Parts: sequence; C-alpha cells; structure tokens
Amino acid sequence: MSTRNSQASKTAARERIRAERERQKKKDRMRRQLVVAVSVVGVLAVAGGIGFAVMKANEPTGWEAAKEAPQVAPAHTQGKDHTEILIGDPKATRTLEVFEDVRCPACAAFEQSSGPALLKDIKDGRYKVRYTMYAFIDGLQGGEGSKNALSALGAALNVSPEAFLKFKTALYSTKYHPDEREDLYAKDSELLKVAADVPELKNNKAFETAVKKGTYDRWTMDMTALFGRKGVKGTPTFMHGDKKLVMDQIPQRQMTQAQYNQLALANFKKMIDKEFGPAKGTGAGKGSGGGKGIREGEKDPTGGH
Repeated sequence: MSTRNSQASKTAARERIRAERERQKKKDRMRRQLVVAVSVVGVLAVAGGIGFAVMKANEPTGWEAAKEAPQVAPAHTQGKDHTEILIGDPKATRTLEVFEDVRCPACAAFEQSSGPALLKDIKDGRYKVRYTMYAFIDGLQGGEGSKNALSALGAALNVSPEAFLKFKTALYSTKYHPDEREDLYAKDSELLKVAADVPELKNNKAFETAVKKGTYDRWTMDMTALFGRKGVKGTPTFMHGDKKLVMDQIPQRQMTQAQYNQLALANFKKMIDKEFGPAKGTGAGKGSGGGKGIREGEKDPTGGH
C-alpha cells in the first residue's frame, strides 16, 4: 500500500470517528432535553395534583356543603326560602306558632302529653299552626340528628301535611325518641324505621330516596337559619303573633308518667283557652292544608321577625 493511500485511509477513519462522536453528542443532548422536559411535566403534574388536593380539602363538606347547594323545597311550604310550614284549615283566622327541635326532650314530653290535643285543634279549625323547626341541640350535644330528622320531615311534608304531622309525632314518641345525648336520628336507617309506622310513608320509594339522598338538606339549612326568629332560642315555644304564650309549670313532686301527662295536658289547654277562648263553638270547619300568610300584618319571618 502506498504512503498516500495509507494516509487517506487514516484521514477517512478519523472523519468517521469524529462524525460518530458528533452524532452521539446530539443524541446525548436530545436525551438530556427529553429528561428535563419529562421532569418538568412531572413536577407540574405533582404540583397540579397537590393544588387540586388542597382545593378539594378546602371545599365544604356535609352540612356546610348543603348551604351552598341549590335549594329543593318541599311541597306545602310558603314564604321566602319556603321556610313557612303552615298547616290547618285555610278558614281559620288565627295562627299558633310552635317552635321545636326534634332532639329536644322537652319537645318530646310536650308531644307525648299534649300533641293529640294540638292536632285536634288543627283538625277542628280552631287555629292554623306554623311550625318552625330548629337544630340547636346538634350544636349543644354534637351530632347532626336534628338536621337529618328535619330533612326527612321535609321529605314527609313533600308527600302531604298529614304525613308530616304523623311522622313528627312518631319521631317524638316514647317508642322511638332517643335521649338527646344519643345522636340516633343521624342515621337514615333509623329515620326510615320510624317512617314505616306512617301509612303515607311506609314503602314510599320517593320518600325513601329523598331521605337517603338528602334532597331537602339545603332547605333544612335555610330552616335552621331562622334560629332566634322573634327572639325564640329555646324549645318548645308557643307564640301568637308577637306574643309568647306561657304555660304553667308542673309542680316538682313525685308522680307517675300518666300523672305528669295529665297535668301537662291540662296546662296546655289552659294556655290555649286563655289566648284563643274556649274551644266550643269555634265552627271554623275541619280539614288540613296550607293557608296564605300566617297572621294579618306579620312580616316575612326571614326578615328578622
């Protein structure tokens, strides 16, 4: 081989080696760029995931979320935010306001002793009744049984005023009403067990679905926001217009449950007779349903009255 050919071969080999090195450098640069790009995407994805997680963590849940949900109001309600539960003969010109909390033991005692008399007055058209339901015991004792039961009462009211009254009576009954420290009504299963004693609600799939889905949870929050309306912060409370009705106290002495109920009923009737006059001869007609307004001249309750 000539010296010139040998030199040319060496030069060509060096060019191939140089070209190969250049290609390798380019591949290495591209690999590094790709790794960096993937890393950036990964960091952004993680950051985005963290941001989403933080956002989700800060979103309200449970009853706080219910405040921001669209309201679904039960049928047979009136007023702003549909927070007037007015039941009775439309011909009845007077309205008794009753304030209750489902977990309230004093409310249960009233319902068990005098509830039937109140329902009879409604049926006889002596007066209409406007119910304002609170849930302050949830805050005092902890839990959510008052709110959950009220939401279920909204589902019953959506069926009919009669179903609402019967379900409320059952919730307060000696058979079902729990100690206020026991948040039993926070369980949908317990509410549905009570509802099975109400003919209008037993095997009522629409009612059951509304209870389980919390259809009336937002309405419940609007109702409980009325806490303190007309200055009422305790239950049970009875009002006629702006007048708070006062029931005689039951003497503190040993007695049977039957004796207590008898005295409590007598005191309720005395209070009602004093305010509305004797029941005999009212002649306002019978029936139940919704009337318009709650008392002539009364402002909307959600306005602070």
